[in-house]
Amino acid sequence: MNKAITDGLQLMPPAFAEGLNVWSSGNGTPGSDTYDGAANAVFVAADADFGGCLEIQKTENIQKLRFMGQTPLEPGCYLQIKVRIKAVSGALPAVRVAGWAAAAGGSHIGGVSESGMQYALSQYGRVLEVTGIVGSGDRPGVDMPWGRTAAYGHFGLDLTGANGGVVRIDDIEITDITSAFLRKMLSVVDVTDYGAVGDGSTDCTAAFEAADAAAAGRRILVPAGDFHLASTVSLSHEAVFEGTVSMPASQMLLLTKNFDFPSYAAAFGDEELGFKKAFQALLNNVDHESLDLKGRKITVTAPLDMQAAVPNKTSYATRRIIRNGQLEAANSAAWDTGTVTSQATYSPSRSTRLTNVANIANIKVGSLVEGAGVGREIYVKSKNNGAGELTLTAPLYDAAGTQTFTFRDFKYLVDFGGFSALSKFGMEGIEFQCNARCSALRLAPSGSVFSLDGCFFSRPKDRGITSTGTGCQGLLVDNCQFLSAEDPLDVEDRVSIGLNVNANDAKLRSNRATKFRHFALLAGANNTVTGNHFFQGDNVANGVRSAGLVLAANNCTTTVSDNYIDNCFIEWTNERDPAPDFTTGFSFSALSVTANVFLSGDVAPWFSYIVIKPYGSGHYLNGLSVTGNKFRSLNGSIDRAERVDTSFSDLNFSRANDVVFEGNMYHNVTTHTANPLRIRHNQSSASSSWAVRANGQLPFQGYARYVDSVVPQGPVRTGGNSTRYSMPYCDTQQGANNDEIRLRWQEALKGEVQVLLRMDA
Repeated sequence: MNKAITDGLQLMPPAFAEGLNVWSSGNGTPGSDTYDGAANAVFVAADADFGGCLEIQKTENIQKLRFMGQTPLEPGCYLQIKVRIKAVSGALPAVRVAGWAAAAGGSHIGGVSESGMQYALSQYGRVLEVTGIVGSGDRPGVDMPWGRTAAYGHFGLDLTGANGGVVRIDDIEITDITSAFLRKMLSVVDVTDYGAVGDGSTDCTAAFEAADAAAAGRRILVPAGDFHLASTVSLSHEAVFEGTVSMPASQMLLLTKNFDFPSYAAAFGDEELGFKKAFQALLNNVDHESLDLKGRKITVTAPLDMQAAVPNKTSYATRRIIRNGQLEAANSAAWDTGTVTSQATYSPSRSTRLTNVANIANIKVGSLVEGAGVGREIYVKSKNNGAGELTLTAPLYDAAGTQTFTFRDFKYLVDFGGFSALSKFGMEGIEFQCNARCSALRLAPSGSVFSLDGCFFSRPKDRGITSTGTGCQGLLVDNCQFLSAEDPLDVEDRVSIGLNVNANDAKLRSNRATKFRHFALLAGANNTVTGNHFFQGDNVANGVRSAGLVLAANNCTTTVSDNYIDNCFIEWTNERDPAPDFTTGFSFSALSVTANVFLSGDVAPWFSYIVIKPYGSGHYLNGLSVTGNKFRSLNGSIDRAERVDTSFSDLNFSRANDVVFEGNMYHNVTTHTANPLRIRHNQSSASSSWAVRANGQLPFQGYARYVDSVVPQGPVRTGGNSTRYSMPYCDTQQGANNDEIRLRWQEALKGEVQVLLRMDA
């Protein structure tokens, strides 16, 4: 299709018969010499082969012939210059199509090819047809690629070789052959038509933008080659990548029409880099709220530093989602845990600081802290090398003084730790395939409402989800699977943890976790843990079990309901209290454990499903509801469903308040606990003092502090069997364990009563 027809552009130069004053012996620019009246040129009116034609004798080393008119050249347009020529006499020269490239202002464009292939005239009278193609793109078959800045050209031919020969030239033809370069069956715009060069170094930014501007609803084709983009490029049309692009880390490729991972993987020719650049675009107004991996698996060779992928953002708080794909850790030394030991000093008065830290430069922010008196899941939140101080995510319970600490820098498949804050971000349907080489996900140090839905955390080496600050505020973890890499190990040998939370308002719902050391450690308050299944058994007879759920705040305000808690237990501690002895506050309070299934098998008799572990003295129960649960032991019975771990201290049962422990079911559990506790006491011999014993059936072996009711079951009689209608009074907290009451009667009586005891106020 000829532009002269479609766009009204005049491409064809005039015939020689119309005059030689528009034909230059130079470059064709205004003011250059023409062949009009030249001694070596004449118009021949009747040639046997050409009709009217131009006859020239070659007198210059390069004898030029250029049309002085400005033949327009638009981006994306390709012109063919056709020359028919024959030798008449004298030395036989060579011929080539040639031109002079001009920019819009008339300046010469240097550095581009301005001639086509050269052909030799081999005999007199034989017509040779020579063609050359000029266009904006460097495509195969294009002799003179002039780029998108070329506005017009002065076209013609060059005669080279020996001087003295005479040639005759037919009228020169210039036609639009753009259609020859358009792909049949595809409506595409090729970036090379707008000056892009796939040599890996030429800046193609302007060419990509020009192609996008010209696309008008068509797709943009990036053909084979490596196209360098020195600046950010935003494409509003769908882009198809047969070749690849390269660009600085700080610059962005924004594919607003086909924003998905496969497009970025194709664009950059590398899955890992493509994922980073797609994430960079996601946080930079690519006009999409989510990045779809389209079910693709991305092989990752080193931790994905998500903030480093977006150098212009240190925080972000607009809803964004990554969904539908798999990230797999490849075999690489980049996953190796970094371990540093260092001497440091801790003072409870500066409860989240380590001071005088030796070797601090080698300690990484985000490292796990281990040492005497250090609770679980305490991390380095920040550091000050000059002051020799580390800030921790939480206080230590018994570490006053100077000691040697160990710092473990776990490596994460996806690491948001470089952001200062990240809020309203989510991942859906993502599998973190760690292959026991690395941990899965590290959250930003601060932020809120990070959500994970339908994700798989498969075989993490150390951790599934780690919070090293308060980026876990309002964390939502729903319908996820946590699959341990330590499945073959005995419980006591496992070290991996599914997730930890430092801040408040976490929601763990409908997840499944297998054989970690702990499924979750929650150190904040106002948590909801519901509908999960976590199990942690092994094949060791009478084996130990680890906590599935650790609540590391005594005033936890947490609901644990409708879970399947299998071969593990709930552990409730105050291990993040720098002064763990109780002085003021609510103590162990505000926990509801409702309608869960607790199951164990082949465990030691002292195993229990709910364990409270005070790390200091004086603590008491101040709000606990355990209702509607099913406690069952297989392959042997256990002593009781709940207990206090007295490794550090027992609870103060004389202060227990608001404890509800009722409606639970027990199978193969020796002691059925309840509060209030209903006891049927039969006094067979007459006595004025009846000892009614709880026998350890009050929760956590608490004290018999109050009596709600005493109801005789039948007549109360004297030793002589005379019926009496008197009422006793009660002495509470009797016996060696304070779990008895004494019913004091006016006289010696016998009979049966039902007593309702309470351990709480």
